[in-house]
Amino acid sequence: MANSWWEIQILADPSLEETIFWRLQSFGCQGTAGERRKSGYLLRAYLPEANAHLLDLSALSLWLRQDALCLGLSAPKVHWRLIDEEDWASSWKKHWHPTEIGDRFLVYPGWLSPPENSDRLLLRLDPGVAFGTGTHPTTKLCLEALEMRLGVDAEKQTVADIGCGSGILSIGALLLGAKTVYAVDTDPLAIKATRSNRAMNQMSEKRLLAQKGSFPEIKQMTPQPVDGILCNILAEVIIDLIPHLDEIAHSSTWGILSGVLVDQAKPVADTLEQHGWIVATLWRREDWCCFNIRRS
Repeated sequence: MANSWWEIQILADPSLEETIFWRLQSFGCQGTAGERRKSGYLLRAYLPEANAHLLDLSALSLWLRQDALCLGLSAPKVHWRLIDEEDWASSWKKHWHPTEIGDRFLVYPGWLSPPENSDRLLLRLDPGVAFGTGTHPTTKLCLEALEMRLGVDAEKQTVADIGCGSGILSIGALLLGAKTVYAVDTDPLAIKATRSNRAMNQMSEKRLLAQKGSFPEIKQMTPQPVDGILCNILAEVIIDLIPHLDEIAHSSTWGILSGVLVDQAKPVADTLEQHGWIVATLWRREDWCCFNIRRS
């Protein structure tokens, strides 16, 4: 079957939602959709067939079982099957609906007709296989933090988005008035999604520059230090990135860092302090947290 995907279905206790999501993200899943059911929480995740073998999926099932037992919860039921790309594209979209985030955003699926008479900032999105639909706690935390950071002087601010995924945070920053956003991601499909969503939201290529890469590329893209840094990826990657952030920062640069589980917060905070950053606020939602940081 050409362009096949693994669809992984996990039925679990709702308390395991964040642990399962973290495990799937670490496993390399691209695209997730979840829904509450009377029998528990059902999560669907998707992975290209070439990226995992049956033994890998069996190991994932074992890890999920061990995670649950360590927390004193019932082991989740895990099933997987192969589907073609068209089935994948339509399957998870059935379960994603418009989402109000913070005081100002409405994240809206791009394949639906735009709503009428909404007083919110409409962020239209088709993430493709990239992370970032607005349903995950870390994305919500970052968008809410952006509302706070981008105020009356937003039109003067430039922002770097490291690990941009679908481009949701980059587009959110521009909707709030940011002057320019520089976005990078190591996944070429994420860059494709960011550029597509940029066009869907009728934004100029000059305001949102998206390029495959990581920190070296973002450093090359920015002609001068940026005013804000966005980073919604895994804690381990953030810790490795922190020592280099001052290379694109000035004395009043702020940052929004998420993708960090609560029990990973201390090593991230310690590393920030060691490299001249202050944690202004630490926001928490469920098992995830978001660092709002500034230069010391």
